[in-house]
Amino acid sequence: MIGLFIALISGALMSVQGVFNTKVTEATSMWTANAFVQFTAFLVCIVAWVASDRTPVKNLLAVEPKYFLLGGVMGAFITLTVIKSMDALGPAKAVMLIVIAQLIVAYLIELFGIFGVDKQPFSWRKVIGALVAIGGFVLFKWE
Repeated sequence: MIGLFIALISGALMSVQGVFNTKVTEATSMWTANAFVQFTAFLVCIVAWVASDRTPVKNLLAVEPKYFLLGGVMGAFITLTVIKSMDALGPAKAVMLIVIAQLIVAYLIELFGIFGVDKQPFSWRKVIGALVAIGGFVLFKWE
């Protein structure tokens, strides 16, 4: 149950953050806003690290394969694409497409066991669920 609650908070925060970042971009520039977002996230993480576990940073060297360390690089491009999509489509449409893309890519990662994730069997129910989400976007966008 706690996972459901945390996921709902995550979705809500992502939507609000996207709007905030788009407004910061309007007043500055894409990369200034993106750098500010990543820098303030870094500061929050440092404070949380100091206040909590203090796992040695050198443990990052043990991460295998090394490409798993590219999450921060992806984060910069996630921020960029969220800002651009919200600016072009508006918050509701952008978030719907973002969530649909997340759903489909996550299912493919599970289905094919990519990145060391346990491989899951094909499920028509999940495919139909993704198609319903796509249909929901079409219906939502329809004017």
